[in-house]
Amino acid sequence: MRAAVLLSVCGLGLLAQTAFAEVPEAPQGARVQALVHMVRQDCGSCHGMRLTGGLGPPLTREALAGFPVESLAATIYHGRPGTPMPPWSAMLNEAEARWIAQQLLQGFPEEKTTPRIP
Repeated sequence: MRAAVLLSVCGLGLLAQTAFAEVPEAPQGARVQALVHMVRQDCGSCHGMRLTGGLGPPLTREALAGFPVESLAATIYHGRPGTPMPPWSAMLNEAEARWIAQQLLQGFPEEKTTPRIP
């Protein structure tokens, strides 16, 4: 009986640690611009520079309509084994993968460029 109570208490402790684990926040400021650049350049190399398709499928709002954000974020973060889609977990955290997925579903933002002075 005592062992069962101890196991229950330990289990609750692990559950509490999981519930209060630090969750990465959505990207802000310069990191947002870095992610926009990454998607436009790195993802664009397979999905087309306008994200309208290429080696990979289009990533436009219309093409992704109906896909759950969680599914898209998992594909970004973990990749698709057996396909050319690599995991981006070495470059992103899960919150950033989710942010990218949300942006794709809304219509991904254009990359901000600085005007050139002649």
